[in-house]
Amino acid sequence: MEQQLDYAAVRAAAGRIAGAIRPAAVVPAAEGVWYALEYLQHTGSFKARGARNFLAAHHRAGTLPEAGVTIASGGNAGLACAWAARAQGVPATVFLPANAPRVKVERLRGYGAEVRLVGDRYADALAACEEFAAASGALASHAYDHPLIAAGAGTLLDEIRDALPGLDTVVVAVGGGGLFAGIATAAREHGVRVVAAEPESSRALNAALEAGRVVDVAVDSVAGDSLGATRVSADALAAALAAARYEGFRSVLVPDQAITAARRALWEEHRIVVEAGAATALAALRTAPQPLGERVAVVLCGANTDPGDLTAPGI
Repeated sequence: MEQQLDYAAVRAAAGRIAGAIRPAAVVPAAEGVWYALEYLQHTGSFKARGARNFLAAHHRAGTLPEAGVTIASGGNAGLACAWAARAQGVPATVFLPANAPRVKVERLRGYGAEVRLVGDRYADALAACEEFAAASGALASHAYDHPLIAAGAGTLLDEIRDALPGLDTVVVAVGGGGLFAGIATAAREHGVRVVAAEPESSRALNAALEAGRVVDVAVDSVAGDSLGATRVSADALAAALAAARYEGFRSVLVPDQAITAARRALWEEHRIVVEAGAATALAALRTAPQPLGERVAVVLCGANTDPGDLTAPGI
């Protein structure tokens, strides 16, 4: 099945997942700023969009095997894959690093997935997943680096535009770049600027832009459990370069301290609990030396986290 990431692919994804995902809620947060509450999505993150699109496309093409699907994931993509697989009635085998958050592992098993913990890095889990796919015949999915995954994530942009007429800027956290690639592809169609927010110590997209090609980076961030990809996808880099040609893109790095402060602010001011990865987008807005736009949407993309450090007395 031939695939490419373009706006037609995003629109096709919207058709496949219609009725199966929750349309994004967009709410005012401050003057000129709105939050896209994608953490309310099925499985607790935007990943449900891409997973549903990936499996639906293969199901319609007759390429979804009885052995089901397998994926390597730090957590959120695995949750989405397991959820989408359950909807299609096929098994899901999910490989995670052994240090994956317990809350994500427990939720994966709750969706009926077989969970295998391997190594301490995403790359270790990915290698084991690839071996399993070759041996079992299961369909190999990916946490972010696939056109169907990115196109599904990109459906979020049109929903934000529908809810917020006049949108000029969207701020999105970047790990491996699936969400960014999809959103940037759709945003380019409408002339919307995309701000890519990354932790200073987990900067796969920023480093790729600096090098002019995809490169490996070290990961050592408070947001590493969800933004901890060691390299960005080629589609994400291409989308950033394409958007930059019409001044529709900015790459912003934020320190861990700002990410932690943004996550706490969401709790204290709105009683919103999100992952550090999701708070990275807000941290980029809060630390910007000047306004990022006149009508800005900040994507709060995931909430699979332990809220204990937010709600503990005396903190």
